[in-house]
Amino acid sequence: MVKYAQNELFSITDFTKQIGSVVNSIREHSLEKIGILKNNKLEAVVISTDEYERLKEFEERIELAEHKEIFNLVEERKKTPLSEYISMEDMAKKFNVDLNKL
Repeated sequence: MVKYAQNELFSITDFTKQIGSVVNSIREHSLEKIGILKNNKLEAVVISTDEYERLKEFEERIELAEHKEIFNLVEERKKTPLSEYISMEDMAKKFNVDLNKL
């Protein structure tokens, strides 16, 4: 869970009253993030455009790595000779799975 300093938490009312200065603080990096509270519950977080883009790029790299891992797995499995394949029925028997219940 992300921790917030006292100066990083704003009620929705205070945030709307101070939106200009809050956005400036984030843009100038004097604050990393702002947590917006509604009924004392964290509802949203405001971060800089740079931070958002950095996070999205990181997310895309993770996704690409996952796709690459799946691709490599498929390529490796293509090398398995057909003689080593196991039918679904045989696999179900091996693990006591009733295919009719799937």
